[in-house]
Amino acid sequence: MKLHIFGASGSGVTTLGQALAKQLDIPYLDSDDFFWEVSSPPFTIKRNQALRNEMVQQAYRQTKHWVLGGSIINWGENVFPPFDLIVFLCLPPAIRLERLKARELERYGDVIISNPQRASQFSEFMAWATDYDHATGLANRTLKAHENWLGKQTSPVLEIRGDYSIEQKLAMVGKKLEKLHP
Repeated sequence: MKLHIFGASGSGVTTLGQALAKQLDIPYLDSDDFFWEVSSPPFTIKRNQALRNEMVQQAYRQTKHWVLGGSIINWGENVFPPFDLIVFLCLPPAIRLERLKARELERYGDVIISNPQRASQFSEFMAWATDYDHATGLANRTLKAHENWLGKQTSPVLEIRGDYSIEQKLAMVGKKLEKLHP
């Protein structure tokens, strides 16, 4: 089973991906672990594309079943095998941005407000995250880009649009998987 879950930052991809992986007893792979080098502060140094793609290919060759969370829309051709299911999460912007702010404060604490450099990074990050829905040019990872990518996929797709509990989302994915693999 090869599952891919993606959506905007703050849409619940990691939460659903980890819960689904636990439920199915298969590994959860996060695209951020491949895309970004370990750094402090995190998510500031992009990994070389060829190395990133080799790392992800090694990871999924090590196991037959996995859940991959995160956007991979511009990673290149033939990087991933066909997915058994692609799950796209889309939350209303106001809910997503509030969750994102709360997550960042929980992860990093007041330093993202009190430290001028970190405050600037946080502000830039939130502007980038906001641009997902408005596509003003701050981000290339936008709702429109995700929808365009989805339209080109040959793997089955489940779109979950709206604010659902993790239990409800797990049930939706389970129902879709039952239809695909009775």
